[in-house]
Amino acid sequence: MIGTARSAIVSQLRAAGSVFAEEEAQILIDAATTAAALSAMVDQRVAGLPLEHIVGWADFCGQRVAVDSGVFVPRRRTELLVRTAVAFTAPGATVVDLACGTGAVGLVIASRVAGIALYAVDIDPAAVACARRNLEPAGGRVYAGDLYDALPPGLRAGVVVANVPYVPTDALDLLPREARMHESRAALDGGADGLDLVRRVAGGARDRLAPGGRVLVEAGADQVEAAVEAFAAAGLAPSVTRDEELAATVVVGESLR
Repeated sequence: MIGTARSAIVSQLRAAGSVFAEEEAQILIDAATTAAALSAMVDQRVAGLPLEHIVGWADFCGQRVAVDSGVFVPRRRTELLVRTAVAFTAPGATVVDLACGTGAVGLVIASRVAGIALYAVDIDPAAVACARRNLEPAGGRVYAGDLYDALPPGLRAGVVVANVPYVPTDALDLLPREARMHESRAALDGGADGLDLVRRVAGGARDRLAPGGRVLVEAGADQVEAAVEAFAAAGLAPSVTRDEELAATVVVGESLR
């Protein structure tokens, strides 16, 4: 009976355009408590609701991260941001996760580097509530507000990670429907060239980094030159890391003071 239901669900999901229909079908089956609940969840997925919003979690870097309705879903390409940040994070360091969304990036860093002091910030109340669910059990502190302004006065970090939006406004209509319809526009829209928030993160970094500290952001492959210029203009030494398999690019700025 379960096998028959699973086959039917896979067919429904494929017809709706799911690339990973078999995996998604199993996740929905495992999450449902009744046949009626499963049917409703499948209908939601077919209608375009992100799978993570339906089941309430995402698998990110091997960890289950709570994802509330409307909150930005962690992307697999962001694994590069995590790996790069971990490589620069010393045990016991202060780490800041700006525009944290669910808090997934900070959560994984905290799981991989011992004893860090983790601070996270988001401007979206729904994201702040979700991040608190994820990070407070790990000792993280989550603040509501606009980037660095929300942090405690005088706080300086060894590492700042900022997965800020970097999609150009005119390109938002090209995003998958589930992102356009079900994630906050503020978590997607990076302004005219996609780098408005990247420039703000770079511009405020020197006053929030400890000596030799680093700030890391994601960027599109076609945005690297402009992002590097923004970091250099802010008095940071820029470098770039890429992962072709993930189609991911991370720009790093190191404080020289």
